[in-house]
Amino acid sequence: MMRRVAMLVAAGVAAASTAAAQGAPFPQKTYTALVASESVDRVAVIEFGPQGAKVVRQHDVGVMLADPDGPHGLAVTPDGAHYYVTTAHGTPYGVLWKFDTRSNAYAGQVMLGNFPATAQVTPDGSKVVVVNFNLHGDMVASDVSVVRTDSLQEIARITTCAMPHGSRVNRAGTKHYSTCMMDEQLVEIDLDGLQVSRHFLLTKGVERGMMGAPLVRGADAAHAGHDMSGHGLAQPAAGSTTCSPTWAQPSADDRTVWVACNGTSDLVEIDAASWTLRRRIPAGNGVYNLAVTRDGTKLVATNKRGQSVSVLDTKTGATLVTLPTQRRVVHGVAITHDDRYAFVTVEGVGSEPGTVEIIDLVALKTVARV
Repeated sequence: MMRRVAMLVAAGVAAASTAAAQGAPFPQKTYTALVASESVDRVAVIEFGPQGAKVVRQHDVGVMLADPDGPHGLAVTPDGAHYYVTTAHGTPYGVLWKFDTRSNAYAGQVMLGNFPATAQVTPDGSKVVVVNFNLHGDMVASDVSVVRTDSLQEIARITTCAMPHGSRVNRAGTKHYSTCMMDEQLVEIDLDGLQVSRHFLLTKGVERGMMGAPLVRGADAAHAGHDMSGHGLAQPAAGSTTCSPTWAQPSADDRTVWVACNGTSDLVEIDAASWTLRRRIPAGNGVYNLAVTRDGTKLVATNKRGQSVSVLDTKTGATLVTLPTQRRVVHGVAITHDDRYAFVTVEGVGSEPGTVEIIDLVALKTVARV
């Protein structure tokens, strides 16, 4: 069994071991990361500072005793006062939980759709947007939930596509992007009108932007070439053009959207204004999750089949460095607010613990693990 982990990081916020890598110095200020471990229903708080990285406290999430609730997505409000956790497994639906960041005190919950996964709070702090990944039953179109942060009221549930994933809001807070892992699509939601505005076909060689919502496929739709069980670990057939998108990441200036094509191991960059393909860029084997620095110069990508993390130059598309991870199943990535460090989660397999690896984005090397 894999112990999946998800994470968010905050900068300048003041029992596990830490290991320095390659003699790199630790930072003089302290960074704080929240990490969700799906198989044990727990959120851990990690601090990384002058003494290295350590787990400072842990908090259980969920209510089921016999089976994991499966905390999957994490989202923190812009003021840092609260954080939100999606528990994905449910009976049959999942839940969005709200907690006080400093005390971990319970602050409310709301039931969402099947398997709510990645989540993000809008820049103004007014809404949480959550994709309902839906691993239950037939392969049918799922949806995206929009929840008010003050009242925890679900104000919209917007149908998009099969297995929406990689939920991200642009810097302006006007557009939400998610990928369709089983439908070869990137979907854009207008957060003012609360409806799908555009979609983009990602299959290599036939890329095309279109207006409105994508065609809704039924349970009998063909998903040949997609990894339906390994979550990005299955090796695609030689010569496959199937993108199998796993993450959407708007650029820092909102001019483009980056998409991780796990199937073809490359990145698609889409012009947000013209809704056309700008370029495809070779990436690591099984590129999975993405994060961009706030200055817009670097893109950090986890490589699910490559057991590594790559840092790319967003202007040239060149890979600046690819760093191997200590364990096999690399997953999520979050970048500190000052663009100095990337925190990367690596799933534990069997008896292995989940791990967080910390990368110095200036020195371009791994500096700590916890």
